[in-house]
Amino acid sequence: MRSLLFSLLVLLPVLSAAAPPKAAPPPAPAGPRALVFCAPGYPGTTQEAQSRMDEMASVIGELSGWPKDGLTATYFPSEKAGLARFAEPDVVFALVPLPFFLAHEAELKLTARLAIVQQGLEGTQAWTLVAKKGAVKKAADLDGYSVFSTAGYAPDFVTKVGLSGFGPLPATVKVTSGGQVLSALRKAASGKEKLAVLLDAEQAKSLPTLPFAADLEVVHVGAKVPVAVVATLGERLSAADWKAASVAFGKLAGAERGKTALEGVRLTGFAPLEEAALAAAKKAYGSATK
Repeated sequence: MRSLLFSLLVLLPVLSAAAPPKAAPPPAPAGPRALVFCAPGYPGTTQEAQSRMDEMASVIGELSGWPKDGLTATYFPSEKAGLARFAEPDVVFALVPLPFFLAHEAELKLTARLAIVQQGLEGTQAWTLVAKKGAVKKAADLDGYSVFSTAGYAPDFVTKVGLSGFGPLPATVKVTSGGQVLSALRKAASGKEKLAVLLDAEQAKSLPTLPFAADLEVVHVGAKVPVAVVATLGERLSAADWKAASVAFGKLAGAERGKTALEGVRLTGFAPLEEAALAAAKKAYGSATK
């Protein structure tokens, strides 16, 4: 039920007789630029995904007009490993789910640039809360419940963004995380413990196919928010290089090798961000930290 799952030039300071010198931007990395996919809770390992990452990096670099082997790409299925890699200065692109983006936007100085479009899905999605049939009708009914989600590594995302519009949650609600969505749904359906499951659009699509679907009930559907984003980190990428890269991302789905590379990571392409949806998600998430 899972899936998921991208340049720097050194500018010389400009001197002006009427103004002090401008500060020079950070130096370009000595080696290739790097793109990192990080999707906590999603399947696969870094090693298993590497050949597909190599192809993706090759095509994006080529379409950007960068030197051969000028871009590398790596996939990390854990938040900890992804954060460690993002700390290294050669990483200029982050391809991450929205919960990761919101949780680490300030820390990593992330700027969202494009929406990532998964196969069979739109660029935005609503998160769906599911519980034992008849057990939960309103937010107050979640008293003492655990809410499981693949986005549970970002608890504020679950409570403030995924469950937006549901109402104030009891203080006793606990957010849990992991990749075993099917197991969590089975436990919720049994009613043996107070458990609700927050599903992304792909997971929610599969809900009716479950043999125990009749024992579950959709409790709440949140507002649509971006699924995942392409982001740049701080000032590691010049405006000119982002311009070239943005063209490359846009051309990927129309290029033969690009289409193959996208299919390898179950994507259909990249699209302009729905700015209003992103702004609403950021506002909701920000309220969680005040």
